[in-house]
Amino acid sequence: MARRTVLVLGGTAEARALAAALHDRGEQRVISTLAGRIARPRLPVGEVRVGGFGGPDGLAAYLRDERVDAVVDATHPFAERMSWSAAQACARTATALLRLERPPFARDPAIDWREVASLPEAAALLPAAGRRVFLTTGRQGLAAFAAITDAFFLVRCVQAPDAAALPPRHELILDRGPFDVAGELRLIDDHAIDVLVTKDSGGDMTQAKLAAARRRGLPVVIVARSPRPDVETVPTVEQVLAWLDHAG
Repeated sequence: MARRTVLVLGGTAEARALAAALHDRGEQRVISTLAGRIARPRLPVGEVRVGGFGGPDGLAAYLRDERVDAVVDATHPFAERMSWSAAQACARTATALLRLERPPFARDPAIDWREVASLPEAAALLPAAGRRVFLTTGRQGLAAFAAITDAFFLVRCVQAPDAAALPPRHELILDRGPFDVAGELRLIDDHAIDVLVTKDSGGDMTQAKLAAARRRGLPVVIVARSPRPDVETVPTVEQVLAWLDHAG
């Protein structure tokens, strides 16, 4: 009997862990996909496809062409477009679909937690929430802050953003997690940070900035996740493996 083909929509630590676990099993053909937005991404083991599909229609065609039996959407919690495309493509092709998503950050009652629905809403709270901003929302949403002239931004991204999207007063740090509390505290202290602006990406790799904000008594402006398709969702690789054992 032919091996089943599993498509892992990736770009996250969870996706890489899943690809490694499936590779070790050796029971299925596993294709991992990356959006291709980062110049030097951390690659998963095994077969990798880089680049978009062209929306739900293109993904549906790919599922048919590659005879994909199951899709695991393990994209970033803020990669909404890919998740909606996956839900539509899998529905059209009757392909089994599971979402692997890390839980959101746990709300800490000791933190002045200011949740907003979008990056423009986060920007609208500045500079009232703080004039020395630690901004860790990623490079693609920086334009929401580009017009703010009366605040300083310590901007941390994995890859250099478009210079036109950066606020007038800023310092740029190119780095990727995992980060530790000591390092986050040094950044906060060295730059006299008085507010953290971030996304509710969840996971252990970026928890340290919240712990550091708590230690320094900083308010946290956090952008909530957008609604997702109504797809079965699990938080761990082990649960994905169990699902694959019984899917289809």
